[in-house]
Amino acid sequence: MKKTENGYKNMSEQDILAQVKEQKNAITKMRFAHAVNQLDRPSMMKNTRKEIARMLTELNSRNKA
Repeated sequence: MKKTENGYKNMSEQDILAQVKEQKNAITKMRFAHAVNQLDRPSMMKNTRKEIARMLTELNSRNKA
């Protein structure tokens, strides 16, 4: 799921946490699939990690403010 730059700023903390949990589950499944056989698009693992980082960055900035 692709979000715009300000997409996470409009979401509630619970929504962001739910998305983080969902993305972590997705990356875990990708790792297992990659271990068993080659993924069609291995760059998806990289993109998913970056999306998780963006969401956690937004949560951390909210907690500091």
